Amino acid sequence: MLWAFVGMSQQTDGTESSRYLEDQFYIGLGINFLTERPEDVVQNSLSYNLQLGFIKDIPINRARNFGLGLGLGYAINSYYSNIRAEESGSDIIYSLLSTDDFRRNKLETHAIEMPLELRWRTSTATEYRFWRIYGGLRLAYVFAGSSKLVLEEENTLNIMDDVIRFSNDDIREFQYGLTLSIGYNTFNIHSYYSLNSLLNDGVALDNGETIDTRVFRIGIIFYIL
Repeated sequence: MLWAFVGMSQQTDGTESSRYLEDQFYIGLGINFLTERPEDVVQNSLSYNLQLGFIKDIPINRARNFGLGLGLGYAINSYYSNIRAEESGSDIIYSLLSTDDFRRNKLETHAIEMPLELRWRTSTATEYRFWRIYGGLRLAYVFAGSSKLVLEEENTLNIMDDVIRFSNDDIREFQYGLTLSIGYNTFNIHSYYSLNSLLNDGVALDNGETIDTRVFRIGIIFYIL
C-alpha cells in the first residue's frame, strides 16, 4: 500500500509539473520612429514608449514549449516632430515648423492594448531561464490623445510661456501592428510596426500632402512570471 501511495504521488506530481503555464506580467520601454512621413518632416527629442500588462499563456503542444498568448495592457507613446497641429474652429490645421521656431512639439497617446502572440520557448516546468521568440499582433484603443507645442523656455517664475496643448481627435482611435520579441530569460528585444497610420485617413498638411505616417518601435521588454 505504501509503495502504491508513493507511486501515485509521484505520478500526480509529474502530471502537475507537466501542466505549467508561462503566464507573465510584462513591462517595456522603447523608442518610436515615424516612417512614411511627408517630405521635410523630421523627428526631434526622444519619442518614447512605455507599456505594461499581463499575458495569459495557452500551450498548444504536449511539450508546452509552443503556445498562444492573449493579453491586456496599457501603453503611453510620444511622437516628437516638426508637424504643428493648430486648432481652427472645429478643424485642426497641420503645418511644418522650422527647427528654430519651437522647443518641443509632440503627439501623445494613452491606449489600452491587447497583445495576441504565437509563442516558442525552451522552457520546462523547472527551468525559468530560457530562450524565447514571441511574434504576433497588437491591437490598441487610444482613449486619450493630445498635441502639445512649447515655444519658449521655462522662465524664472517656473511658468511655461507659449504652451499650446489640446485634445487631438485626428489621432486614430483603433491602431494595430505586428510585434516580435526575442531574448533570453527576463531581458528581451521588442519591436513593433504599425499596419495603419497614426492619424485618421485624409489628414493632410496645409500644402495638401497627406500625413500617412506609421510607427516603427524598437526597445526592450521584461517578462516576469
